[in-house]
Amino acid sequence: MTHPEGRLPGRPAERGVAAGQPSAPGGCADPLLGLFLVVAEVAVCAPLFLGLGLRAVARSSGTAYAKGSPPPADPGTDWVPVAVLGALAAMVALVAVLLLRGRWLWAGGMQVIVALVLCAAALTSAGGGEVWEEPPNPVPTWNSPPCRSGGDSDECARSGG
Repeated sequence: MTHPEGRLPGRPAERGVAAGQPSAPGGCADPLLGLFLVVAEVAVCAPLFLGLGLRAVARSSGTAYAKGSPPPADPGTDWVPVAVLGALAAMVALVAVLLLRGRWLWAGGMQVIVALVLCAAALTSAGGGEVWEEPPNPVPTWNSPPCRSGGDSDECARSGG
């Protein structure tokens, strides 16, 4: 008796199942899992961002320091938000890798995007409250002609030539 063509052994789908590899999730379970994880991460990150924002406001207004001492002139970079957001980004990236290895492509892709957003937020929180100011006396960018009168540079600058 001959086998119908759909049941021939050795087809790629049967080889994967025989080797113990689960088939890729089908239907809408993959995108729904990704959406569920993103909503769960937003629920976790909202109070975290609120707390980090309040910490930054207290630090900038000086209420984060002891009452008897004045706030420092240059408090420097606050590394707590960088560490918290970096750790959260690393956890999300680990979940993304696990999902992608388990063939949950939509869910893993969504987690990669969330991890990149968290990395950008961590880098943004690290950089800069520094204000770049113009130098007090800007150096002229034009090349002045050499002084031919034999005087010093101040005399040439006053004479215009």
